[in-house]
Amino acid sequence: MKNKEYWFWLCNIHNIGLKKIQAILDLYETPERAFHESEKGLECLNILTDADRLMIRKSKDSAKIQENYAKVLDKGIYFVTKEDSEYPDKLRNIYNPPHALYVRGNLPKNQIGSIAVIGARNCSEYGREVSKYIASELAKAGLQVISGLARGIDGYAHQGALAVEGSTYGVLGCGIDICYPVENFSLYMDMQKEGGVISEYGIGVNPNAGNFPMRNRIISGMSDGILVIEAKEKSGSLITVDLGLEQGKNIYALPGRINDRLSTGCNNLIKMGAKLVTEPKDILEDFFLNYEKIEMDTKKNDKLLETHEKMVYDSLSFYPKHMNEIAGETNFCIYELSEILLSLELKNYIKQVRKNYYVCIP
Repeated sequence: MKNKEYWFWLCNIHNIGLKKIQAILDLYETPERAFHESEKGLECLNILTDADRLMIRKSKDSAKIQENYAKVLDKGIYFVTKEDSEYPDKLRNIYNPPHALYVRGNLPKNQIGSIAVIGARNCSEYGREVSKYIASELAKAGLQVISGLARGIDGYAHQGALAVEGSTYGVLGCGIDICYPVENFSLYMDMQKEGGVISEYGIGVNPNAGNFPMRNRIISGMSDGILVIEAKEKSGSLITVDLGLEQGKNIYALPGRINDRLSTGCNNLIKMGAKLVTEPKDILEDFFLNYEKIEMDTKKNDKLLETHEKMVYDSLSFYPKHMNEIAGETNFCIYELSEILLSLELKNYIKQVRKNYYVCIP
């Protein structure tokens, strides 16, 4: 067997997790030595149960190991261990780094800045538009956007980066061959062309709840900073923030309305010292010392709009606004306003996110 196959064997023994693998490596130094010399030495590892030792012995089927490893490669999956130069440098020194990663596409480049964009699964329309907008601007500036490919903010951040042909990477809490949630399958496929999909879990591992807090350390570990867009007071995103703080990462948060439950977590982070973000340059100026503070507007150039269209467009933002409220602010009657809104939609300046509620398109 080859070196990678010994690593593959060690990382795929049933019920042998990170700490047990590390104990085996501490004793034998390499997976190859563990494979060939562990018949008696395993007895001295107190971290292992009798069931673990039996499972290790049963797993030593060279032909089966080689067959399973070949299946991984046949599926276009790369298996990268800590010994490999491709392994992300930023992960090497975190607490409990993964011993190996499964990759479809590419891994983030070590020499390029990376930002994690995370937040609520059940996000608002405002959170959706802001995450797409900020992620697209960060990607356009050259940063790698990392998230968890979950529904909500994660998925929209990936979309924003892909929209400008930027690099974006999704870290899974399940097997590398499983897209979870299934509605993000198009994203799962597209990201492999402009970035990559990454997991420490091999083929067929289900998206169990306990896997996701573990995968969060990889999201934060591969990033230089973490941006939170919409998070409740007790949110899974805050687990990633805690891990990021332990790893010495910059923390950023988007402020929100004080009576909005989805903003409680972000507002609390800002109280505790996270950098308040209202525009992409708040992040970019920390990544690029020579960053020129060019004007970045969340709205499109409105010089091509008619006067009445401009009035309506100026009254809108990323927060959904009802037609009646727009009419009250612009003094247009509902019939006239309907025509203007339709014209702005056709010109791709705004969109209707639900019946009679409109937002700007960045």
